[in-house]
Amino acid sequence: MPSELQAAGSCGAGAVPEAEGRALRPASGGVAACLPEEALIRPRWGAAGRVGALMTTRAGGVSRGEWASLNLGRSVGDAPEAVAENRRRFAASLRRQGAAGAASREPAARPVWLQQVHGNRVIELDASTPERAPVPADAAWTRVPGIACVVGAADCLPVLLAARDGRAVAAAHAGWRGLAAGVIENTVQALMEALAVRPDDLLTWLGPCIGPRRFEVGADVLQAFGHAAAGPGAGVPGEEGAALNAPQWCRHFTYRPRADGSPRWLADLQGLARERLQRLGVTEISAEDACTYEEASRLFSFRRDGRSGRMAAAIWIDG
Repeated sequence: MPSELQAAGSCGAGAVPEAEGRALRPASGGVAACLPEEALIRPRWGAAGRVGALMTTRAGGVSRGEWASLNLGRSVGDAPEAVAENRRRFAASLRRQGAAGAASREPAARPVWLQQVHGNRVIELDASTPERAPVPADAAWTRVPGIACVVGAADCLPVLLAARDGRAVAAAHAGWRGLAAGVIENTVQALMEALAVRPDDLLTWLGPCIGPRRFEVGADVLQAFGHAAAGPGAGVPGEEGAALNAPQWCRHFTYRPRADGSPRWLADLQGLARERLQRLGVTEISAEDACTYEEASRLFSFRRDGRSGRMAAAIWIDG
């Protein structure tokens, strides 16, 4: 099932949403303001009731300029105090949605932020893991309630996974480099080994990313997905005979040369991820049909803006 933006609601006891752009201050009583529900994307995917998941948009924070307003990235040039306040609001919002459409009053999960490097390393999180993961990684999983696996993105694909029974959850940051390197395969394998489950016991959600009408790539990206190994004439889109000889992954690349004739392709990140999941045997795959590049008022995009904020996707088990 697709995801949807939820209606506005309360974020729990003591948390008071604030309008964008106001002076930095905590809510009354020292409790961080939380994000209004309309600023969040929550997957609708049939995960167990104890599993919480959400993704931020660019709304609901205090950053200004290119980073307006909910920038969660610390290394993109934004004011550190603004990012700190935005992260406090994000952390306060890590609660499942309640029956009335508002966030539940369960204690918020504690976010763990990864040192993302566009690789394929997967780490396990537990109660001792600090707020910033101690080693570089682009995916994380946990079976410990109250710990949120978090990935940041501003065009790359966030992937959330959960065991059908809610015993474990995972999040992966999947740009083209990570996808080609196997970050999704490694994350699925980590959950299968830890839980002794089959791939069809996992549920997966693909979040907003740069879409297939906007993600222009060069030959290096096709090579990363296997064309170099296949050899010349293997059917890369744009080559003579491609329709007859193309490997399966090629259907996610559309040949679109530039005006000067230099070869370029449009890539479908969600399509590439979905194919890899299906090849692994994962059958429950939901996706948010949204392009970060095209939705400038709602989503950050590095490709579109150059200087841009970062969004975050998170998944956790209630404590």
